[in-house]
Amino acid sequence: MIYPPNRLSAVVITLNSERVLPEVLESLTWCDELLLVDSGSTDQTLAIAEQFGCRIMHHDFNGFGAQKHFAVSQALHDWVLVIDADEIVPPALQAEIKKMLINPGQLVGVKIPVTLVFLGQLMRYGSEYKCFHTRLFNRQFGNYNLNRVHEDVALLGPLGQTNNYILHHSYGSLHEYFEKFNRYTTAGALDMNSAGRRGPIWQVVVRLPFTFLKSYFLKLNVLNGYPGFVWALLSAMYPVVKYAKLREIQQKTRFRRSGSDSSIGVGSAKDPEAKKVLKTSS
Repeated sequence: MIYPPNRLSAVVITLNSERVLPEVLESLTWCDELLLVDSGSTDQTLAIAEQFGCRIMHHDFNGFGAQKHFAVSQALHDWVLVIDADEIVPPALQAEIKKMLINPGQLVGVKIPVTLVFLGQLMRYGSEYKCFHTRLFNRQFGNYNLNRVHEDVALLGPLGQTNNYILHHSYGSLHEYFEKFNRYTTAGALDMNSAGRRGPIWQVVVRLPFTFLKSYFLKLNVLNGYPGFVWALLSAMYPVVKYAKLREIQQKTRFRRSGSDSSIGVGSAKDPEAKKVLKTSS
């Protein structure tokens, strides 16, 4: 089927995303297509998607980059708006995108700022206020890379940007934050290991206080009140845990290759309990 130019597909990937999905999809009903690619939800995600008339596809999850790359490739229209399942497109941004698509000119994509809502508060200061990401683009000129986390769009051509921002309701609670924290730090460590990055001890030992001070004072999270303090602290923990996991992955790899480590006994016949732990945790 041939469609008129500049029609827009909204693309959302999901897995047990019922928490704010009704609000997310409601904010996308103005698009010409709602495509939802799910990787095995067991909550009400699919039922909610059906209520909003989404075209639903299943695709096994193999990282955020690969999942979004697949979803974009399945859209009906070349212009796609990729929104996470915890992000809301406010009316002002909707109107701005519609206006841009009437005559995009030479633009092949648009960077849209994303602002975090954390512990019930809009984060008006710090790195999470109007953090720009390419979310609107013409897939004829590119698509997502295959990073497990922190995926990005690679495009060949000029980019524009919007003034209005997406509202990112990423964490319903601190419990949910740490669930994502664990998944993301593991995926990030695997990506770094695949890229040949090393996990020096100094990255683990000294990075946390410097990252916290930078985020809390220099990035002005201090002006976000209590949520700003908590966010700065957790943000400082993230790279430390990621690099610690990278070291763990690389140590396990060395143990498997050598069969033993005489300096600490891990993985050797003299330490069968540690050897069993290594095997079950890999």
